[in-house]
Amino acid sequence: MTSAASEAASPQNPHDRLYALLSQIIEEPERRGEISAQIEAEFTKRRAVLVLDMSGFSRTTQVHGVVSFLVMIHQMRLLAVPTIEGLGGILVKAEADNLYCLFDEVAPAVKAAREIMRQLSTVNVLLPASRRLYAAIGIGYGDILAPGDEDLFGDEVNLASKLGEDVAQGGMVLLTDAARRQLDPAVASTEERASISGLALTYHAVT
Repeated sequence: MTSAASEAASPQNPHDRLYALLSQIIEEPERRGEISAQIEAEFTKRRAVLVLDMSGFSRTTQVHGVVSFLVMIHQMRLLAVPTIEGLGGILVKAEADNLYCLFDEVAPAVKAAREIMRQLSTVNVLLPASRRLYAAIGIGYGDILAPGDEDLFGDEVNLASKLGEDVAQGGMVLLTDAARRQLDPAVASTEERASISGLALTYHAVT
């Protein structure tokens, strides 16, 4: 079997393909524009991104130890992931106490976020105060570079992450401007502004 036939028989993993193209840019800088366009054409998807951040990591770890917080992270995932997947979302990656998810549209992402918050409120009634689960969620929408749904990159990913991790308090669901524009105007929300690391953000808190 020729190498070309072998490659056709065993398609390259999308993640490996992306990093091979990035390596090409380093090796052939004169082709940066061409290869960059190829990367965007192959891997860019227009999606809603939901970033969930658990609240209270440092405090819980200091008081109860890292194992206790790992248990809480696991509880959060057991609760959140079925809700996300049940509404058509995909869990792309889980890093520490964060979940990064993709949805085709903003509306199901917001619905998933609200349902997760509702479930947390229900579960927390049964948990001691020191073991209660809290989350903050940021949602963005736009062109996202997602190689094989194994990772995700882009401005809206960064903004959703900042909203979920740095701006939102526990129990809050915040949307970027781009995400809010995709949502039915009848959905109640409040426009807010914040500055993080010199970046001025306009965002929308949904109720």
